[in-house]
Amino acid sequence: MGAAVAVPGAGPADAAARRRIGRWLLLVCLMVWIMVALGGATRLTGSGLSIMEWAPLSGTLPPLSEAEWNRLYDLYRTIPQYALVNQGFGLEGFKRIFWLEWVHRLWGRLIGLAYALPLLWFWARGRIPAGLKPRLLLLLALGGLQGVVGWVMVASGFEPDRTTVSPYRLVAHLGLALLLYAALLWTALSLLQPAAPAAREEEAAGTRTLRRWVRVAAGLALLTMLAGGFVAGLRAGLDYNTFPLMEGRLVPRGYWWLEPAWRNLTDNVAAVQFNHRLLATLTLAAAAGAAVVAWRGGRGAAREEAARRRRLALGLLGAVALQYALGVATLLLVVPVWLGTLHQAAAVLVLTVALVALHALRPARAAPEAAR
Repeated sequence: MGAAVAVPGAGPADAAARRRIGRWLLLVCLMVWIMVALGGATRLTGSGLSIMEWAPLSGTLPPLSEAEWNRLYDLYRTIPQYALVNQGFGLEGFKRIFWLEWVHRLWGRLIGLAYALPLLWFWARGRIPAGLKPRLLLLLALGGLQGVVGWVMVASGFEPDRTTVSPYRLVAHLGLALLLYAALLWTALSLLQPAAPAAREEEAAGTRTLRRWVRVAAGLALLTMLAGGFVAGLRAGLDYNTFPLMEGRLVPRGYWWLEPAWRNLTDNVAAVQFNHRLLATLTLAAAAGAAVVAWRGGRGAAREEAARRRRLALGLLGAVALQYALGVATLLLVVPVWLGTLHQAAAVLVLTVALVALHALRPARAAPEAAR
């Protein structure tokens, strides 16, 4: 996620400002985490296409009259999802799916305010270290881009013969949300702990080995999450609801039947679900490997350092194991809304623990000449 935030010549006042900014960014992280969970619930209930207008300002208010409710309902009745999935469910049924999507969008607006207003306050009072300003502006731009990508994704669901959004745009929306969350969290951690802890040479060697394992686990976890986006986009979790085999086979029939071959990675239900399972299993194996390395590598290290490594590695293994169990349960129970939402939220937990571990295990950097 980039280097830690460096602040040459920082004094006590600057350190206090960094802590305040770091805590503020952690609060925004929590709001993004909730937003990811809301997005999962919106997708699982089919609510995402209920609002067919993108009105960043006027859309903040819900319909305030019966005429406005009927106007929005009439708009919704023009798209394939209504005709093929929800035909005849009436205005009351429309209101049920409308409110969840409205809360989802409102929460996105609140995240924007929770980020932009404190940013303006810190900036106006001169509390932002000069080296941090470009990063904070980049995070603001990423947040705005996420709103645009979200609407582009929703608009794909209005196309003829389509009752859900494009899986490609769904994965782009999810991937950008994870990128934004990761950048916010890494920046906050770097502000709250700007210097990596020093370690003896033999301890540093053990930390490097563990860091490589954690990186592999984190990379595989991210690939698993993106693969999960295609599972969600194709509703692939509604098929092959057995584990560990798929229709009695390790590799399902029809795994590679689409042409051109690359389409199987994104458009083939059997292949998409198998790939998600495989990546999740590899992630679990990598996290277990990191735990073994931390346990064995602590023998020659100082007691505190060994305990720190073990906590980080076992925390990662615990988060991945929990997410793996939730994924299996979600599959076997044929994707109930509450469990599917929890599964998506727990993916952010895995990302969080992985980033915290990587940040804690990052190599110490020599202080800049200006800071000396």
